[in-house]
Amino acid sequence: MNPLLYTDGYKLDHRRQYPCDTTLVYSNWTPRKSRIEAIDEIVFFGLQYFIKKYIMEDFEKKFFSCPREEVCRSYARRINRYLGENAVGVRHIEALHDLGYIPMVFKALPEGTSVPLRVPMFTMYNTLPEFFGLTNYFETLLSTTVWLPCNSATIAHHYRKILDRFAAETSSQPDFVDFQGHDFSMRGMAGLEAALMSGAAHLLSFRGSDTIPAIDFLERYYNANAELEMIGVSVAATEHSVMSMGLHDGEQATFRRLITEVYPSGIVSIVSDTWDLWKVLMEYLPQLKEAIMARDGKVVIRPDSGNPVDIICGNPHADSPAEKKGVIELLWDTFGGITNNKGYRELDPHIGAIYGDSITMDRAEQICKRLKAKGFASTNIVLGIGSFTYQYNTRDTFGFAMKATYGEVGEEGRAIYKDPVTDDGTKKSARGLIKIEYTNGAYQLFDEISWDEERTGALREVYRDGELLVDWSLEEIRSHIKYGK
Repeated sequence: MNPLLYTDGYKLDHRRQYPCDTTLVYSNWTPRKSRIEAIDEIVFFGLQYFIKKYIMEDFEKKFFSCPREEVCRSYARRINRYLGENAVGVRHIEALHDLGYIPMVFKALPEGTSVPLRVPMFTMYNTLPEFFGLTNYFETLLSTTVWLPCNSATIAHHYRKILDRFAAETSSQPDFVDFQGHDFSMRGMAGLEAALMSGAAHLLSFRGSDTIPAIDFLERYYNANAELEMIGVSVAATEHSVMSMGLHDGEQATFRRLITEVYPSGIVSIVSDTWDLWKVLMEYLPQLKEAIMARDGKVVIRPDSGNPVDIICGNPHADSPAEKKGVIELLWDTFGGITNNKGYRELDPHIGAIYGDSITMDRAEQICKRLKAKGFASTNIVLGIGSFTYQYNTRDTFGFAMKATYGEVGEEGRAIYKDPVTDDGTKKSARGLIKIEYTNGAYQLFDEISWDEERTGALREVYRDGELLVDWSLEEIRSHIKYGK
């Protein structure tokens, strides 16, 4: 498909709708509102992918490298049968093809940084006056590409802050948090690209992931190298089909075979609630204790259904003694462990647990809090983060929008803005040229400035006229996530 058709239909003829003699359109990308109460800073991630994948790769392969006549014919065929015969024309398409690159500037904050609400993450504008219409023409493609990785990076970072906080209070293994949030979201995402972008965003804050293609994504677009650094890892794990194929009466034998024959060493995660989780914990595991403790590695018990907070931490209102204790306390009863120097119990390293279903940020907080109240370190459990967390969001989760705030018509510069009287203030935009400064530990917006001022500040040119000027690496972005700047 011609990449100039990656847009909303109403964008097609805006070029003629701007005032005559318009020569420049200057826009920015801003998170305007948070619909998640605990979050008021948004992690910036995904622009570099957009530039490499679409502005450079797709336009080169599917536009500039194709014969001009073929490109214009395909464009005209689609538009004429979409809008009807009209004056949109193809001369501007021919001119862009002849130019051979996208004449734009992108200026951005460092990817991985946390940006306060209503502070732009990047700006963009055309570099040649005849292509002023391109700036906001790209709004649709930019929006559909960038909001999701920003969302997922932000949400993963918030999970990380929850888990870091409780690990600092209760655990002797704070580095284990790298693996404590594990991405299980791929199957529930809206297609492969969404899974790649979201999975890569998760890996900015964690190392655990079952979304294998996200590792390739980070190697291709963010200079990662799996041979030199840990991008994302997982462990051998079963599923219900494996467990049920051994039949109900053979479940304990299936556990023993997995532990002693298939995986005599290393980490293996075994889904444990195909039939009766409490029977596994109260009967099978005590009988398998000797084999488990003799292994060089860890057996990870995986519940997969029910209320995760009660199942992991125990339900004080349950009738069953096992359900009252919950998974972690039952594992402690069988396998023991240590009491660390903070006074909290940590399971023996031969045994562990993971819960990978229906985890939310609120439930992660509750699980850690209730484990702490029972005297257990928060790092006794790994939490699987799935598509309910990463897919159940939209562009409006953080109110992302791209808006023009400055233009030039002939010799006149115009500070433009929107401020709908019927709105609650969310849609009120900045005005004119902008710059971002890092002061008092946070990024701040300054608008209605001069071009000389615009050239200063924290926004840095990352792309100009076909050339990528900044090429962030995964290592750098992880550092920005960790340290906030």
